Amino acid sequence: MPLALVGRPDGDVVVSAVNRAFRVAGLGSVGSESPLLDALGQRVDAFLSGEAAREDFAWEFGDAVDCRHFRVTLARRSPASSYCFVTLVDHTGELRTARNLRREMITDSLTGLPNRSGFSESLEERIVEGGGARYAVLIIDLDRFSRVNACLGSMAGDELLITLARRLKGALRASDMLARTGGDEFGILLALEESEAEAEQVVRRIRETLATPFRMSDFEIRVSCSIGIAFGSDAVEDSEDLIRHAHFAVKRSKTSGQAEYYQTQALDIAREQFGIETELRRAIENGAMRLTYHPICDLATGRVVAFESLARWTDENGHEYSPADFIPVAEESGLIVPLGRWAIDEAARTLRSWDIRAGGDSGVRFAVNLSAIQLQRDDIAPVVEDALRRNRLAGGRFTLELTESALISDPERVAETMHQLKSLGATLAMDDFGTGYSNLAYLQKLPIDVLKMDRSFVTGMLADRDKVAIVRAILSLAQALGKETTAEGIETNELAQTLAALGCTYGQGFVYAKPLEADEAYDYLIASRL
Repeated sequence: MPLALVGRPDGDVVVSAVNRAFRVAGLGSVGSESPLLDALGQRVDAFLSGEAAREDFAWEFGDAVDCRHFRVTLARRSPASSYCFVTLVDHTGELRTARNLRREMITDSLTGLPNRSGFSESLEERIVEGGGARYAVLIIDLDRFSRVNACLGSMAGDELLITLARRLKGALRASDMLARTGGDEFGILLALEESEAEAEQVVRRIRETLATPFRMSDFEIRVSCSIGIAFGSDAVEDSEDLIRHAHFAVKRSKTSGQAEYYQTQALDIAREQFGIETELRRAIENGAMRLTYHPICDLATGRVVAFESLARWTDENGHEYSPADFIPVAEESGLIVPLGRWAIDEAARTLRSWDIRAGGDSGVRFAVNLSAIQLQRDDIAPVVEDALRRNRLAGGRFTLELTESALISDPERVAETMHQLKSLGATLAMDDFGTGYSNLAYLQKLPIDVLKMDRSFVTGMLADRDKVAIVRAILSLAQALGKETTAEGIETNELAQTLAALGCTYGQGFVYAKPLEADEAYDYLIASRL
């Protein structure tokens, strides 16, 4: 450990003695020529002039290339002494190791670019600078990159990322920072010198540099990407907030195909949906959901033949959520699976209770809606079978309604599920028919019994000849294929009579009743038969 005895016997600071470690450390072999005096002479002088018995501080010795880092301790020989010991502990190796480890922690090992942590730190520094500095964050998400790994292997994927990083770097200015923030995601910290329009120019250069195909083995790969942009402001205090804003914009870019700017309402909507998801999960677990029942009538006789069960939710504070708000959240979060299972079981239980009150078969069916996500993620047929068995109901008492989008999502799986449901005796209805994109060949291949015409075609039909033509076409198609039809959105008796005359089988709408609570629906059923 380097050690020197330093004092000021005649008023000037001098090095009286040094040990061998001091000389080996390159701090001078002759005390009077030691660089310690030039660097620390004034500090030692101040220490000896004071009353402190000890002082510790850090000292860097040498140039930037070969800099040494010491922890210096000044300690008096005695309280009244004009001499002190200077002890130096070399921390150079530890500091270099720590810096190397830190460099590795904030650097992407594949591309050599800063990683997510390094990008976030640089952005944090820019935010702290403030002072009206203008900047923006761009997030670039590669489209279908997983196909490269799947088809060519991970090594080819890594090679593509390295080449892509070089191209992106070439499209940026020296003042801009490029980082790899995820597996197939890059971030750019963009310095804005004049206006926000500079971000558009950078996006254009990025598009241009990606327009040239990448040559990988025998393949020519074209890379497309989604780009989200978020601008820094004095209101942003956290780097992660700004990165999250850019990610929201990327999500919109995936839909639009264009570079998108962050919009404040996007985060507000996402937060609201996250709150709904949390409350909805709790409501499902605590049994706070309920079903209402919307009557479906035979247009020829006016007799109630079925009820469509509809999920409703009122929270603990009495706020009632619209299905248009919580059903999409349930589908995106996966809560649609437990919610759908609950709806099937609750509908079967309610129908069984009606049969008991009626002293036998109550004479109606219950319709339950099936989500496309639910059909993809859950095994529906066993769920329905179990609900029917436990409530001692025949399969014909249930109608399962699914939309055209469910058929498109996974045709083979959905077809198999439909045949399984049909084997239970259940009726299958295609909801919102005419508003989706399904192939009409599905109507021949799949065991669909009922086509439900969307209310957009039915409401106001009498005043719109185009709507009349569409309804006629749907009814003719259904008749040719031997299928029944249900018209939604019937609001007047005149409309119900017109649809009956055109050959529509069933009707549903406010002209009959609004969705009713279970007991009200049963009373409505009994009253309709008097």
